[in-house]
Amino acid sequence: MPQRCCQETAHPVARAATTFFELPAPTYSVADQRKKSALPLLRISGKTEPMSNRKPRPTQSGRVTLSEIAARVGTSAITVSRVLNTPHLVSQDLRMRIESVIAELNYLPNRAARALASARSESIAVLVPSLSNTVFTELLEGIRHVFHTRGYRILIGDTRYSPQEEESLLRAYLGHSPDGILLASSNQTPAAARLLAASGIPVVHMMDLPAKGAYAVGLRQTDAGFAIARHLIEQGYCRIGFMGAQLDPRVIERCAGYRAALAEAGMAYPTGEMLEPTPSSIGLGATLLGKLLQQAPDCDAVFCANDDLALGVLFECQRRGIRVPTQLAVAGFNNLDASAWSFPTLTTVSTPRYLIGHSAASMLLQLMNGEVPASNRLDMGFSLVVREST
Repeated sequence: MPQRCCQETAHPVARAATTFFELPAPTYSVADQRKKSALPLLRISGKTEPMSNRKPRPTQSGRVTLSEIAARVGTSAITVSRVLNTPHLVSQDLRMRIESVIAELNYLPNRAARALASARSESIAVLVPSLSNTVFTELLEGIRHVFHTRGYRILIGDTRYSPQEEESLLRAYLGHSPDGILLASSNQTPAAARLLAASGIPVVHMMDLPAKGAYAVGLRQTDAGFAIARHLIEQGYCRIGFMGAQLDPRVIERCAGYRAALAEAGMAYPTGEMLEPTPSSIGLGATLLGKLLQQAPDCDAVFCANDDLALGVLFECQRRGIRVPTQLAVAGFNNLDASAWSFPTLTTVSTPRYLIGHSAASMLLQLMNGEVPASNRLDMGFSLVVREST
């Protein structure tokens, strides 16, 4: 947003030299002293009352306070606070009574005041590449289960696979002073990396295992790509293609693993590679199969970097009358639910996304509490799921 320019004009009095005068000490008569010691009076609705009898004003925001809840239950405000923050420290009977009054009075915690008192915002920033991709919804579910019961808010940002968008979101979220940050990426812009370092806020990366020194929970994408390509080689396929979309770092690493497996077997097949920078989808998989068959008509197997691409290939094979796996074997990545129900069922790589999210959130919680995790890098591994398509 462009900055507004405003011209400040000093008040005439501010420009004048300041002169100090020594004033004589005030003197009071006995009557004045008596008046001064008496309570000041306030006139309300035609009658005069001492100010000490005035009722306390309601809070400016009209919020229900912890003291009001405590008074209704017959306990202390500290106990009410415990129910909100550490409910396991309060007996079940008392906790239920307090929770009932909280619901009855529609109490809303004043997070700004709590943040000032505790020097914590009670929020976690989580940035993922997509909110429509099942891969990341499962990741978020694992994160939620760690922080939800501890009273943290989760600020979720969709980077759209863009490092620049991620940098913009980081600038916005750092303004809220989150207690921790979870990133489902490892390719931050230099400016974003400087922002994170300067903030001093704990950061944990997810899905990838970036350079040593960073806290991360994920898997070795290159090893997973190698494993699926190796499986196809062992099944007897010798002209194995590759399909990749979006071309984010994870896809590039899977492709590197695929190339390494083919190179090790002396079966490099560059004409069978289809790399498309547009977002991955079922429709794109069908389109890329058509291009692959034109570019490499002798291809007998294809490894797709995502299951949605692989499902699109399967649908297009059915439309064209191509038998899978007799004429063309198909493998995917991520083991989405539909992969077990396609026809034929899809061979793929299963990744523990919920567990990665849960473990990354647990590691971040340790860092936020000043604890040192046993390891700064957790490799959660992967598993090869062999089905009918290969």
